[in-house]
Amino acid sequence: MSDTHGHGHAHVEEETPAPKVRPIEPTEDSLDLPFEPMELKMGPSHPATHGTVRILLKLDGERIVNAEVEVGYLHRGFEKECESGLWYQAFPYTDRLNYVSPLINNVGYALACEKLLGIEAPERCQWLRVIASEVSRMSDHYTCLGACSLELGAFTAFLYAVEAREQLWDLHDALCGARVTTNYVRIGGLSMDVGRDFRELAKERLAAAGKLQQDLEDLLLSNPIFLDRMEGTGVLAKEKLVQLGVTGPLLRAAGVPYDVRRAQPYLVYDRIDFDVPIGEAGDNLDRFLVRIEELKQSRRMIEQCVDRMPEGPVDVDDPHVRLAGKGRVFERMEELIAQFKIVTEGPKPPVGEVYQAVEGGNGELGFYLVSDGTGRPVKCRPRSPSFSNTQALSPMIEGSMLADVIPTFDMINMIGGECDR
Repeated sequence: MSDTHGHGHAHVEEETPAPKVRPIEPTEDSLDLPFEPMELKMGPSHPATHGTVRILLKLDGERIVNAEVEVGYLHRGFEKECESGLWYQAFPYTDRLNYVSPLINNVGYALACEKLLGIEAPERCQWLRVIASEVSRMSDHYTCLGACSLELGAFTAFLYAVEAREQLWDLHDALCGARVTTNYVRIGGLSMDVGRDFRELAKERLAAAGKLQQDLEDLLLSNPIFLDRMEGTGVLAKEKLVQLGVTGPLLRAAGVPYDVRRAQPYLVYDRIDFDVPIGEAGDNLDRFLVRIEELKQSRRMIEQCVDRMPEGPVDVDDPHVRLAGKGRVFERMEELIAQFKIVTEGPKPPVGEVYQAVEGGNGELGFYLVSDGTGRPVKCRPRSPSFSNTQALSPMIEGSMLADVIPTFDMINMIGGECDR
């Protein structure tokens, strides 16, 4: 290098020759050295695990060698709570299973009870239940997409998704007077009918949500950083997903077109026109895109329902199953006695067992109910998609980079209250 001294002369130092490095040849002893991966406990207090799961990771540098997923940080005691009360008292508990799409939980439990009782809700009620389910599904998907965006650094996209979800929660409010924990559905009907302005309100809120969704798509799907974080990560073959019992957007993103609404239609889904979007690669990007398209299909279904929904009652006309109107209770002794019996003893389904499945926000949501002929269920067990889907997290992230845990866990969209009941 050169250096300038006060006398104006440049002095050049001679460069020291670099020492010759002799490559070390591996020996038999060096090949037998033990390899100890670094252990890292990710969660439950990690912001990306949402306080509901812990992942025990073993790392070779940044690469995941082994992953052990532990749930059990949000135990609700759902099953025993339901079994300690009357049949109709379980609805508020179902809200807290998947608290991001509570109306779907309400509908699934009500359909299982009605199957056990051998009754069917009125026509208008069935259309309203479809509307409620699809509004809730959209709320669930916006939460998933928004949380994933935020945890990958896209805060603006998160705001778009949350604002779109607020539009859907306005419809929750119009349906039942609540935004999050809804308690809307009843055995044999609904807690209330909608007002005459619901059709216009629904179309207005859906249009606003659609515009915000387009902003989110424009922002993320042309962003090379977001695409690099999502594409090719969290891949798992569809055969393995089927073996693990994975359903919903995770399975459809791998190319399996299984949707309970199409495979085992319930309510009026067989009379509604909609498509089942599927992916090809089965990676996190495909899961993101499947949810994006499912939002559009749900919006399409709700618009059909509000246009085609008939007039009529929203409750079955059976005072032994559904509480009668106050006017009838005040005027007829038989109705008053029936109401007293329902409130104190509950409806009494015949002895038997049923299983009823619906398409939840994250996959097949089923309820297995057992009755001994009394007013309380002997068994009330949900088949929760979050529990089955979370089983796939370990094989999805093993062999990948530590940073890939975040988008993969987000796209599984594990809801703690549903996963650990």
